[in-house]
Amino acid sequence: MDEAELWRRVTADGDDRALSALYERHVDRVFRHAARLASDRRDAEDATALAFFELWRRRDAVRVVDGSPLPWLLATTTNALRNLQRAAARYRRLLDTLPRAVDAASAEDAAFVDESAVALLAPLGAVDRQLVTLVHLEGYRADEAAVVVGVSAAAARARLSRARAKLRGVVPGDAALEEDSA
Repeated sequence: MDEAELWRRVTADGDDRALSALYERHVDRVFRHAARLASDRRDAEDATALAFFELWRRRDAVRVVDGSPLPWLLATTTNALRNLQRAAARYRRLLDTLPRAVDAASAEDAAFVDESAVALLAPLGAVDRQLVTLVHLEGYRADEAAVVVGVSAAAARARLSRARAKLRGVVPGDAALEEDSA
């Protein structure tokens, strides 16, 4: 079926299969056009999708040339890219106006600041190490940490007491391992 007939079916009948045939016929050409103008592949893909969406949405107002909507698609793709680029520039300007935290450490940095803590907790089993970490480093109460590791509150307190005893003399400044009141 020729392109003029496909376009007639799209506009007159709202035939989505005819639109699909036009899409298959022109998508590569429209994408190549977008890729030459775009700053990255995602923008080219977005502009191509937008052009075909607009072709369907505005099918009654599309200006065809020699029975083909391709010139309209190419112009619409160019405009879509310009809009995407303007939006990205506005977003970058907005981000540049926002205040930045100067010395904000990421959670990853904070977790690995003192690698010696990992070595100090090495003598403990996995559950005890998790309990000590939750209570003494993360600030949870013993009963809250018990829920996380899946033991009773009494078991958590007993395990923490044994872990503290095991770590005394190894951990500098025993105050860091004072008994938890919970």
